[in-house]
Amino acid sequence: MMDTNKEASGCDTKKHICGIVCNVTNCVHHDCETHCTAKEIAVGPSYATTSQDTVCATFKQKKD
Repeated sequence: MMDTNKEASGCDTKKHICGIVCNVTNCVHHDCETHCTAKEIAVGPSYATTSQDTVCATFKQKKD
């Protein structure tokens, strides 16, 4: 059963990726909790040497 409050607020009600925590609330794949609902994620760039050098290439900003 889908949460109608999440649907009404525009939150994603798709299944999330297990083991992935996301706090980027302005991403279209964010489920309004702490989960990513993208089919898959891509993290890069390949030359990163610390976690601060990495980005989620799957990120897409929500439209207002």
